[in-house]
Amino acid sequence: MSRTALRICPLCEATCGLALTVDGSTVIAARGDRDDVFSRGFICPKGASFGAVDSDPDRLRTPLVRRDGVLREATWEEAFDAVAAGVRPVVERYGPHAVGVVLGNPNVHTMAGALYPNVLLGALGTRSLFTASTLDQMPKHVSSGLLFGDANAIPVPDLDRTDHLLLIGANPLESNGSLCTAPDFPGRLKALRARGGTLTVVDPRRTRTAKLADRHVAIRPGTDALLLAAMAHVLYEEDLVDLGALTPHITGIGEVRDAVRDFTPESVAAACDVDADVTRALARELAAAPTAAVYGRIGSCTVPHGTLASWLVDVLNILTGNLDRPGGALFPQAATDRTPRPAAPGRGFALGRWRSRVSGHPEAKGELPLSALAEEIDTATDAGEPVRALLTIAANPVLSAPDGDRLDKALDSLDFMVSVDPYLNETSRHAHVVLPPPPPAQSPHHDFAFNTLAVRNQVRYTRPAVPLEPGRMAETEILARLTLAVTGAHGADPAAVDATVIEQTLAKAVREPHSPVHGRDPGDLTALLTGENGPERRLDLMLRLGPYGDGFGARPDGLTLARLLAHPHGIDLGPLRPRLPQPLKTRSGKIELLPEPIAADLPRLVRARAERPAGLVLVGRRHLRSNNSWMHNIPALTGGSNRCTLHLHPEDAARLGVRSGQPVRVKGAGGAVTAPAEVTDTVRPGVVSLPHGWGHDRPGTRQTHAAGDPGVNVNQLLDGGTLDPLSGNAVLNGVPVELTPLTGARL
Repeated sequence: MSRTALRICPLCEATCGLALTVDGSTVIAARGDRDDVFSRGFICPKGASFGAVDSDPDRLRTPLVRRDGVLREATWEEAFDAVAAGVRPVVERYGPHAVGVVLGNPNVHTMAGALYPNVLLGALGTRSLFTASTLDQMPKHVSSGLLFGDANAIPVPDLDRTDHLLLIGANPLESNGSLCTAPDFPGRLKALRARGGTLTVVDPRRTRTAKLADRHVAIRPGTDALLLAAMAHVLYEEDLVDLGALTPHITGIGEVRDAVRDFTPESVAAACDVDADVTRALARELAAAPTAAVYGRIGSCTVPHGTLASWLVDVLNILTGNLDRPGGALFPQAATDRTPRPAAPGRGFALGRWRSRVSGHPEAKGELPLSALAEEIDTATDAGEPVRALLTIAANPVLSAPDGDRLDKALDSLDFMVSVDPYLNETSRHAHVVLPPPPPAQSPHHDFAFNTLAVRNQVRYTRPAVPLEPGRMAETEILARLTLAVTGAHGADPAAVDATVIEQTLAKAVREPHSPVHGRDPGDLTALLTGENGPERRLDLMLRLGPYGDGFGARPDGLTLARLLAHPHGIDLGPLRPRLPQPLKTRSGKIELLPEPIAADLPRLVRARAERPAGLVLVGRRHLRSNNSWMHNIPALTGGSNRCTLHLHPEDAARLGVRSGQPVRVKGAGGAVTAPAEVTDTVRPGVVSLPHGWGHDRPGTRQTHAAGDPGVNVNQLLDGGTLDPLSGNAVLNGVPVELTPLTGARL
């Protein structure tokens, strides 16, 4: 007999509530949870396919251990024995930095991925950390760190109350939003239009989002920072700057005026391919709107000036008085945030505390560029030991990072490699041990990261929809045991990891004067925690100490795990509220509008005014039914318009003699791929587009459906040598490519 179980969708950043129909231990259907306090029944094709994702027959069910060169099924005990025997000797002989850790995007979609990697990294002590952030959002973290003193203090647009929304390099109708957690992003944009608001989209492609807009500006890829700087210039030039309530919280307003003085709309028009009159209109409309928000995403991050563009997004919000006010861009307050401290100067944000061994890339937010992973493995220098062992957790950098061919070879040269992954994919096929987490229906869910980026404050938690299948191990236990195995505590009780975190957190909390538990006994507090296991007790701890928590009884109406469990559809905590100056952690205690690293990088942007590509440039794209590489193994989410084709404009097709469906060879600095052409006016002239996450044609994987329609790896066109210097983010968009039509060839 079937039953209904609630689950928060982990398949993208929208975090929609799902109502699953479960027959025995199988999810047979999924619909939107109409009573969910945040998503109100909204669902996209990915969420509707939850059951197919959950029951994919290619998901690994038992660990794999390499024996005699072949990955074979093993017991969990054998797998962790192998991990300890393979990684610990590397640490003991070469030191912790010889062990690299790669964290993929799915880590922020699971409780385990939020709770354990930092514990592992802290215990291991390695500086060789690489994550998907340097292929995506690191410029925003860096600009936020420099402006606000906290790399995770990212303001989000107040979608439900704004009068004017300017989107730069964002396509939320197909991505469902990113660094802006908003179920039913399309509905929110339509509501903006319905209440008389204005939507402007700046994008080289006429995306579904651009088609909805009042104004679409088809900018030349990679020039977003120039356009934004010119808009800031107009605000100063025409005396449109109005800080409003921000005035006491800002330093550097005059310095920014001087910094953007040379970025006139006329001086950037040729580089951006945007008329000066349009740039002036964008700035005037932004300043004139009762409330407004500028929001930039991956298209403005994965370019040569990604950090400058991310900085300028917030500069425009600040200059128009729209930061930290309703209808503008505000700082969310998640229920599991740390206890808010009184507003005061902080330690600030530092870049380059260490550098990569080979190319000397500066760290950002504790990470090195993922583009540098291959050289950190395969290149010997006098600057230290190469990466000899690697832990990949929910990561597939062979497809997601530039020059996968080089990384593919480098992974084969490692002394030892461990992958925590449900699939044998293009990366995990190199591992000596593969540790597969269970399907999402068998795991609990709370959005630690995405609630810090949500357009409305709320809190939700769902326990596993179905029991853990016999022979499976919870992902939380997998990562706890992995932490013990690689840090010399193999065989210890994995519950000790959670107990240690709780002990350390409470010991610190009772010493903090602003904490609700200041001066209390940590042991007494520990005894008050509830939950069925260590992860739930840690969630209870964070809720109690958080901004809405009960403070372990200090605020009787506050949040606890027990109260949250009593509200299975979540608890609404209200709209975003102004919070300044509390989130600021700069040394001055103010928003530092022109940080020194930004000022030092601006001359590079000045020179970019004279740079115009002579040929075609490449941009990526996303599809509503796709989320990076692993979803291509789900039949319901591929096919139709979700295909790996090369988009090019009819003018370029006519000039090159290319027809729709014809194979085309695309060549970049890192290599060449062949894909079918799709002639379409949804890309502007001079621009071609290939989607991300394809290229499932390497041997030794176990993704049957994906291998049947592999597509090509767009990142193989990149050599990984071009990075945004401040953030280390890979330049994935606006890169030059050459096209050659292949006559008589077949795909």
